[in-house]
Amino acid sequence: MALFFKSPLDIEIRLDGEDQRKHVDVRLDKRRKEKVPLFVDGETVKGTVTIRPKDGRRLEHIGIKVQFIGTIEMFADRGNTYDFLTLGQELAAPGELQHPESFDFEFRNVEKQFESYNGINVRLRYFVRVTVGRRMADVIREKDLWVYSYNIPPDTVSSIKMDVGIEDCLHIEFEYSKSRYHLKDVIVGRIYFLLVRLKIKHMELSIIRRETTGTPPNQYNESETLVRFEIMDGAPVRGETIPIRLFLGGFDLTPTYRDVNKKFSTRTFLSLVLIDEDARRYFKQSEIVLYRQP
Repeated sequence: MALFFKSPLDIEIRLDGEDQRKHVDVRLDKRRKEKVPLFVDGETVKGTVTIRPKDGRRLEHIGIKVQFIGTIEMFADRGNTYDFLTLGQELAAPGELQHPESFDFEFRNVEKQFESYNGINVRLRYFVRVTVGRRMADVIREKDLWVYSYNIPPDTVSSIKMDVGIEDCLHIEFEYSKSRYHLKDVIVGRIYFLLVRLKIKHMELSIIRRETTGTPPNQYNESETLVRFEIMDGAPVRGETIPIRLFLGGFDLTPTYRDVNKKFSTRTFLSLVLIDEDARRYFKQSEIVLYRQP
C-alpha cells in the first residue's frame, strides 16, 4: 500500500542566495533542530522550483502554482490554522511533465508584520508552498523561512523597585536598572536585605515566559522557565547587598508579543526565589519587556 501512495515526482524549492543568508536554528522537538533561512519585513522572497518526474514517466497535471503563506497554528484549538497572509502565482498551465523543469517565482517586498514563533501551544510560521495539481491527488511541497521583527529602543527607561516581606521575619528590597531589555542586553540590579530572621539557604533568579493563547473562556496559559540563575548560596545577614548581572545573549529568548493577530501573546517575567532550610520557597515576580534590536 505504501508504494501505491508514493509520490510520482520530486519537488525542490530553492530560495535565491539561500546559502549566503543567515540561518536560524528552529526547534522541531526536544531532540531535533533544523536550520531555516532568515528574512525581515518588506524583503522580497524569490527563488526557483524544480520538478522532477520519477522514472522518466510522463505525468499529466492540471496546473502548477506557488504560494507564500503566513499562518498561525493553534495546537490547543484542535490544530486549527489561521492564515493572515496568502500570496500566489501560477507557474504552469495544465499540461504534461516528462523531464525535469524549473520555474522562477518572486514575491516582491512582502509585508511580514509578525515575527516567527515556535511556542508550547502555538506556532507562527511563514513558508513557500508549491502545488502540482493532479486529478487523483495534488502533490505539495513546503519550505519554511524564519522572520525577525526589529523594534526601535524605547526613549524612556524606567527602573523596577520592589519589596518582598514577611512580617517580623523577612524584608528585602530589590531593584533592576530598567524594565525594557533587548535580547542581547544585560540585566543589572541589586538585592538589599533589610531584615533577615529566616534561615535562607540560597536564592535564584529565573526568566519565565508566559504564553497566552485563545480568548476566554477557551484561553490557555502556559509558563516556561527559560533561565535559572543562582545569585546567592548561604545565609545573608541584615544590611547585606547582593549584586545582579545577568547576560541575556546566551539564552534562547523571544521578544514580548502583544495580542498577535488576536490569537496569542507572550509576556516575560523576572522571578526572584528564596529557599529556606526547610525547603520553603518565597518568590516575587516582576514583568519586563523584551525587544529585538536592529
